Amino acid sequence: MSNVVIDINNVCKRYALSHQHRPDSLKTWLKSLVKGAASDVDTPSEEEFWALKNVSLQVRQGECLALIGKNGSGKSTLLKILSRIIPPTSGHIRVRGRIASLLEVGTGFHPELTGRENVFLNGAMLGCPEQEMRRRFDAIVDFSGVERFMDTPVKHYSSGMYVRLAYAIAAHVNADIMILDEVLSVGDAEFQRKCLGHMQKQRSEHRTFVLVSHNMESIKRLATHVAWLREGQLCEAGPADSDILQRYAAC
Repeated sequence: MSNVVIDINNVCKRYALSHQHRPDSLKTWLKSLVKGAASDVDTPSEEEFWALKNVSLQVRQGECLALIGKNGSGKSTLLKILSRIIPPTSGHIRVRGRIASLLEVGTGFHPELTGRENVFLNGAMLGCPEQEMRRRFDAIVDFSGVERFMDTPVKHYSSGMYVRLAYAIAAHVNADIMILDEVLSVGDAEFQRKCLGHMQKQRSEHRTFVLVSHNMESIKRLATHVAWLREGQLCEAGPADSDILQRYAAC
């Protein structure tokens, strides 16, 4: 039986970028109005943009795949498709197992609710029943290190506190697959070490990770495989101990 838990097959994502052509001054607009051409000035045009083009990848159980590439290369778009936040334009993805995603600071949190209330809200969004979340609540709070602020609305949290609590929740819902976007770039060094230790322990228990990071040292410590995206296309993919990271760093 195959142990492939993520199968990405020829995935494409297209966006239509709208451009509104407007006059650059009142004088220009008045002239066009006199000439009866004001409607032409405001006529929108549309540009086709492919964030992903025919990306195919497989991730096996227990692997940690790091997506690398410059800003705008399609990494976060692929994570959003994996997390079922947005659909692909074409192609398909098959995922086997429960996914926990941590993509952006505050994703899944209601700003007016307290940290305590958001633990249960976020847990429900990740498919974890309330009773199960109650059993894990103390461990989540302890891992996050924000115990003093659990009854404070999260709109008052710093970005570091957001990430600490969000990662603690995702880490304790027993997801089969964790999808992380730059989680190790936020928070203090102690919390980053705690996350790295947790991820290494989870990998030894056959949990699967897909992450985006610009921190090459973290990738070298965590990743078993890397996939290099460039302008929406898969440039190279292979084991993390191959020469891919060196070629990427040199470009």
